Amino acid sequence: MIPVVAGLPGTQNRSEPDHCYETWSRPMRRSSALVVTAALALGVIAPAQAATAEPAPELDGAKLHAAIVPRPGDGAAGIVAEVHKHGEVWRGAAGDVVSGRDVSSRAHFRIGSVSKPMEAVILLQLSAEGRVDLDESVQHYLPGLLPEDRFKERISVRQLLDHTSGLPHDLEGAPESTPDAEIEGRLDYVTFDEVIGETLRPEGRPGPGPHFSPGTRQEYNSFGYRIAGKLIEEITGHSYQYELTTRILKPLKMRDTRAAVPNRSTAVPRPYLPGYLARSSGELVDVNVQGGLPASMTSTTADLDRFITGLFDGRLLRPAQAAELFAIPKGADGKPLPYVDGSHCNIGPGKGTACFSVGLMSTPLPDGSLLWGKTGSDPGYRSGVFASRDLSLRAVYAVGTSGPIDGVPAVAQRLALAAFGS
Repeated sequence: MIPVVAGLPGTQNRSEPDHCYETWSRPMRRSSALVVTAALALGVIAPAQAATAEPAPELDGAKLHAAIVPRPGDGAAGIVAEVHKHGEVWRGAAGDVVSGRDVSSRAHFRIGSVSKPMEAVILLQLSAEGRVDLDESVQHYLPGLLPEDRFKERISVRQLLDHTSGLPHDLEGAPESTPDAEIEGRLDYVTFDEVIGETLRPEGRPGPGPHFSPGTRQEYNSFGYRIAGKLIEEITGHSYQYELTTRILKPLKMRDTRAAVPNRSTAVPRPYLPGYLARSSGELVDVNVQGGLPASMTSTTADLDRFITGLFDGRLLRPAQAAELFAIPKGADGKPLPYVDGSHCNIGPGKGTACFSVGLMSTPLPDGSLLWGKTGSDPGYRSGVFASRDLSLRAVYAVGTSGPIDGVPAVAQRLALAAFGS
C-alpha cells in the first residue's frame, strides 16, 4: 500500500479553468458498530470549451469519493480531501459518522507535523539571508542547551531538519499518559523552552542521551524541530508565529491558516472537521479545542495546496535553498543513510534507507516517480499534503479520528490508489 499523497498542478495555464469535481455525502446516524453506507452524491462543474472531442477525465470523482467514505476499522469519523491531476481538480468530504452531521469540503482541521516544512522554510530563508549556517552546530547558536555530558558531538542545524541528529524524542522516558489525561492535557499550551527543558532536564528521572552519532542514520524526530523553532526565535528576536505569518502565510495568502495563540487553547474555526478521542469509559470527545505548541496550526485543504504550490514554484525559496527540499542525506560512500527501523521509509526500492529531506519526505508512486510532502498528527487528527516536483500531481487530506489509527490512515491509502494508482 502506498501512503497518501498530495498534489496540485501549479504550472497549468491559469487562463483556462480546471475541470473541477466536488463531492460530499450526508452520513447516516451512528450505529452501534459505526457502520456507514456509502451514498454518493456527485456534482460536476465543467469549464466552457470549444465543441471538440475531449480526452478521458484524469480523475474519477465517484471512485475518489468512494475511497474516502469511512469504513469499519478505519478509525475515521470524517474526511476532507483535495486532488489535482494534470489540470483537473477534485474536492470531497465524507462523515461525520459520530454526530451524523455533514462535513464541508472546505472544513478546517489541525495539521500537526505538516507544519514542519514551514518551519524548515523559515530557516532556509534565514540561511539565504546569511543569518544562519545550516552546517554550523546547535551548540554554537544555542550554547548550553544540550547537556555537554550527554551530547559530546556537534549537531548541525541541517541535521535537526533532515532527522539525522540522533536526538531523543519529545519527553522521552516520561510515564505513559492515560486516555483521560490526554484529553484533558490537550488544552495545555507548551512553549519550545518548556518541551526542550522537560525532555533534556526532566525532574525525578535521568535525562535521555543521543540515539546515534549525528549524521550516521536517519530517524524521524519532532524534538529536533522544537530546537529549530527556538533557534528561529533566537536568531530573529521575534515569535515563531510572527515569522510564520510574515514569511509564509501572508505572502501565499493562506487566509484560512491560523497559528496557535500563546498561552491559550483555541477551537478549530468553523466549518471544522470534528476529531474525537475516547475516554477510558469509551465516550468519544470532540477535541477540536486545543493548546499545542508554537508551531501548531489549523488549515484547510485549499490553503495547504497553496503552501506546497508556493514552496515548489519558487515563491518561498531561492534555488540553492529549494534544492535542500529534495536532497536525501547520504553517507561518506555517497549512498542514502540507513533508516533506524521499519517505522518510516519502508516502501519502494529505497526501503530501509533515508526518505526524509530538509522538511519533507518522499514517497514512491507505482510508476516509480516520487511525490514529496509531509504527514501530520494532532490529537484527533491525521493529515497530509504531497506533490510531484512539477506540481502536475497534488493531493491533500485530513482525517478526523473516531478511534486509534496506526501509521498512514487507511482512508489516505485508498485515496492515493484511487488518484494515482496504476
